Amino acid sequence: MAHTHDKRSLETIPVGSLGVIALDGCRELAERVDDYLIGWREDRENEHKNSLVFSGYMRNSYLLDVALPRFGSGEAKGMINESVRGMDLYLLVDVCNYSVTYSMFGEENHMSPDDHYQNLKRIIAAVGGKARRITVIMPFLYESRQHKRSARESLDCAIALQELAKMGVDNIITFDAHDPRVMNSIPLKGFETIQASYQFIKGLLTSVKDLKIEPEHMMIVSPDEGGMSRAIYMANVLGLDMGMFYKRRDYTRVVDGRNPIVAHEFLGTDVKGKDILVLDDMIASGESVIEVARELKKREAARIYVAATFGLFSNGLKPFIDAVEQGIITGVLTTNLVYQPEELLKKPWYISCDMSKYLAYIIDTLNHDSSISDLLSPNNRIQSLVTRYKNGEVLS
Repeated sequence: MAHTHDKRSLETIPVGSLGVIALDGCRELAERVDDYLIGWREDRENEHKNSLVFSGYMRNSYLLDVALPRFGSGEAKGMINESVRGMDLYLLVDVCNYSVTYSMFGEENHMSPDDHYQNLKRIIAAVGGKARRITVIMPFLYESRQHKRSARESLDCAIALQELAKMGVDNIITFDAHDPRVMNSIPLKGFETIQASYQFIKGLLTSVKDLKIEPEHMMIVSPDEGGMSRAIYMANVLGLDMGMFYKRRDYTRVVDGRNPIVAHEFLGTDVKGKDILVLDDMIASGESVIEVARELKKREAARIYVAATFGLFSNGLKPFIDAVEQGIITGVLTTNLVYQPEELLKKPWYISCDMSKYLAYIIDTLNHDSSISDLLSPNNRIQSLVTRYKNGEVLS
């Protein structure tokens, strides 16, 4: 259960009665978020007990009862089993949760990102325009890797965002969008892309006790040019140097729809003897971060930690198990914003960064129509964390 002293002081009236909808595959995360909301609002409720605008402010749970039954053919429908009239709704969806299954012609089918996205639209359709406001929290932005067009190809992410906007979604909140410029496809709607920088630093400092956060002992590395801004931010906040790799590709050939990488070239100061934090937005197969770690080891780097917002591990965990055994990687940090298999959580080298409290803060603040800008730039919180760490305090 949440600590009430963590609650934000919010002075404004809620937009509407709060409702959180967890789609299949996002239930566990939503329940943790719900716990925080219940704890904070129990405390606040006393101040506004008899005010009409705060009616329904304190409830046993903010999670709404929804169902997505399927027919034998694999077709489905969305159902909301309670009233949502006038509510401020927050829909949580994890499009990468492949562990969710359904039956189709007697066969067990794993849900793809397309299935999850379709379910999201079904629930929005079931709301039927009766909610006061709809915010979709989609940590891994659906089709975000298909964000720009080269040659004759589809612009899936932009189409999906426009579709949601047309269906009446007011805000879309995502984490570490592959390319935030995709927000240009829905210029009149709210679109926030949030970094998990604070949670990574907290996860690292709580798990590793002997880091020296100084430029001569530690460094931030971006595995490609696309993640530069992420690494620059982290390096500046921590007062460290940064380096980057760029992928030298063979533009004369196309393999599996892309130009193959010939080599990873490194730009930056000497990494010899330094602990390295490699920052990326996602680990898909993991090939490129392991290759980057291998290159850093050739340059005699000390311990290497890889932090990525989304750990998809689409080729399984074996490449990482091998990399840890060979001493190439020391630890891997990813968030619980996407599905984490049980096998991963048991690994001694894996550090899970819990985002549920952060999500609860965002939902609570937005429901009060207050600014979340301080939540989006965690500079001060990171500084105080690092100061406490350097002073030898034990971080919990």
